Amino acid sequence: MTESIQGYKGEALATIKKYNVRVWSDTLIKSSRGEFKGIILPRSENDDTTHIVLKLATGYNVGVDVHTITEMTELGYKEAHYKIPEKEFPYTEGLPKVKLLGTGGTIASRLDYRTGAVIPAFSPGELYGAVPELADICNLDTEKVFAVFSENMGPSQYKKLAITIGEEIEKGTQGIIIGHGTDTLHHTAAALTFMCQNLPIPVVLVGSQRSSDRPSSDAALNLMHAATAAGHGDIAEVMVCMFGPTSDEYGLLHRGTRVRKMHSSYRSTFRTIGDVPLGTVTRAGVTHIHSVFNKRRNDHNVKILPYFEEKVAIVYYYPNMQPDIFDSLVANGYKGIVIAGTGLGHVNKLIYPAIKRAAAAGVAIYMTVQTLWGYVHMFVYDTGRDLMSMGIVPAENMLPEVAYIKLGWVLGQTSDLEKVKEMMLTPVSGEITRGEPYNGYLIYQGGIPEVEEFIRRVHK
Repeated sequence: MTESIQGYKGEALATIKKYNVRVWSDTLIKSSRGEFKGIILPRSENDDTTHIVLKLATGYNVGVDVHTITEMTELGYKEAHYKIPEKEFPYTEGLPKVKLLGTGGTIASRLDYRTGAVIPAFSPGELYGAVPELADICNLDTEKVFAVFSENMGPSQYKKLAITIGEEIEKGTQGIIIGHGTDTLHHTAAALTFMCQNLPIPVVLVGSQRSSDRPSSDAALNLMHAATAAGHGDIAEVMVCMFGPTSDEYGLLHRGTRVRKMHSSYRSTFRTIGDVPLGTVTRAGVTHIHSVFNKRRNDHNVKILPYFEEKVAIVYYYPNMQPDIFDSLVANGYKGIVIAGTGLGHVNKLIYPAIKRAAAAGVAIYMTVQTLWGYVHMFVYDTGRDLMSMGIVPAENMLPEVAYIKLGWVLGQTSDLEKVKEMMLTPVSGEITRGEPYNGYLIYQGGIPEVEEFIRRVHK
């Protein structure tokens, strides 16, 4: 069995032993690429064997290649403590009662600079210790519903969250925050929009693009903005709350069926597609952008529909796609397929027979566009007309992921294809719109004089 100390093995472990330094020690590393001073952090068992990771005084981590190291000196050592100091979350008369539901990951945590450890914060006391500003916004309670990475979120989690939201509304909770990893946050937002209808209070999904041990972390401010929207805002819908610009100026509130993660690392990664956001939010409150939204009420009435058929797939069309992809889905019992087609909603003729076979087998097939912006228009060209004659239904301007989520939700309630079509094409909350506003499609190209002038005058 390979020897390992706190994740270090191979050449990295040999280097640590050679210079007699310890994990969690404050260490000076001299290398052919310069000097680095910081705390040696543990590593994952699955990480490579040629780098030693330091937590620098700036809060950032750096990996130092062991082949460049000429000297390592331990300057000090203190054992890591993973317990965040708790302070009782104060109750303030007049502030709204907000519930934070945790799904996994940490929307708030703090760095112990003494040890270099990133300490997750979740209980009200821990959150108050990490983000004390929350006490000025609301009376907060928390519940860890489950602990999974966002890529592992799925129908069972969607249904559990929907049921929990219904229970909290019945208890009189005045706003709900859902802490969630960002990668599939928009999928969950869409699912909860369909499962939790006629909401009397805001339900705000929030995450962070950058971990709380980084100076540029968006975690604390996103959480403050989400608490403000949930506790004080009057938009009673499922929303995603994340950074607007890359700076700390304000957060954006995106409708759960029109939002998408658009950048792998920017703090301003989430964007409303084909429409404008519902509003902006700062610690001072919510400012409306969209004129049409479901408004907060004082009753406890909500319609919880926790249904989902798991045998639904989304297929991203590409040139020379082969028919066996569709045949394999049918053979494996899939009941619904969403296609992200080219242009106005097209695929190649090679897969026509497979589509016919799928439709004949009773599979519900819906077409969206991989352009993201715009509508499916399958009556313009012969290709589209042919596909509709085979049983494919145009999904208007639903985003591909939203159409996938909605089809799973609909098929969880009925297998009657006419009823499925009726439900799919009847908007629940903005997933289909009558038109896209002129400013609902904005993609600026750098280098163009007027764009560069705009960036200079405003911000990116």
